[in-house]
Amino acid sequence: MDGLEVQGIRKVYGDAAVVDNVSFRAPQGRILGVLGPNGAGKTTIIRMIMGITAPDEGTILFKDQGRQTKGIPLSSVGYLPEERGLYKEAKVMSILLFLAGLKNISRDTARRRALEWLEKFQLQDYAYAKVEQLSKGMAQKVQFIASVLHEPKFIVLDEPFSGLDPVSQDQFKEEIRALADRGAVVLLSSHQMNIVEELADEIFLIDKGKKVVAGELQSIKERYGNFRINLLTPNSLSLENGSSLVESLEQINEQRHFLILKDGVTPKEFLDSLPQDLEIRELSITRPSLHDIFVKIAQGGL
Repeated sequence: MDGLEVQGIRKVYGDAAVVDNVSFRAPQGRILGVLGPNGAGKTTIIRMIMGITAPDEGTILFKDQGRQTKGIPLSSVGYLPEERGLYKEAKVMSILLFLAGLKNISRDTARRRALEWLEKFQLQDYAYAKVEQLSKGMAQKVQFIASVLHEPKFIVLDEPFSGLDPVSQDQFKEEIRALADRGAVVLLSSHQMNIVEELADEIFLIDKGKKVVAGELQSIKERYGNFRINLLTPNSLSLENGSSLVESLEQINEQRHFLILKDGVTPKEFLDSLPQDLEIRELSITRPSLHDIFVKIAQGGL
């Protein structure tokens, strides 16, 4: 499998293991959502993957077209940090060319790619404007362009949607998906769960330095997401046979009821437990959102 493979990494500061025996994979062409409460160890993991700090134990491997290396070559890395920072006095094109040059991209190639990206984000008229003349959202787009201009095989995006308006968020989502579709490994760290849920193919959840959950998003939702039932009936809802299947029941009004089934209980099992003569006028079945699962994990519910 081409992509990133993290094997048993550990990082200790003082007496505390901020990352403790963490392993996961991030295949090429996929978006991995890296999630966890504040202080969970996400930033430390990213710093170790980027080579900014070394793990005390474990290995980080990157395989591209069958060739495996220990660590990721810097020329193959694109990084959009949470803390934004561009030289305010520099012109947009100048800073893009300078940063591309650090990745060994020729000036002509960098200029051509920069113009293409600026046009994608409707920033072509600002190519020779100073960074200080840009709005916050514009500057964020420029920094995103700088992180992908060299066409990296591995991309880390830390809170890329922070401060963006809905239109710009949609632009970012479209371009991030396209980067993965072209074969990049994308690590996406964000507190905006709805966006992660929409974009990520796989999820890695960490809490207190330890891996809690990792895998395909749909599989995680199926495994940890109790079904929710929204039911409308003119009859009195009796759960004589189904009470053991229900985790919670809330009566919204005389006819509408909202139920959360227990772990492992399917909607069919619950519906089969209801009285045969119960008239159901409306029924909807949903899974909890990624936000719901994240909160449950953060509160120690898994």
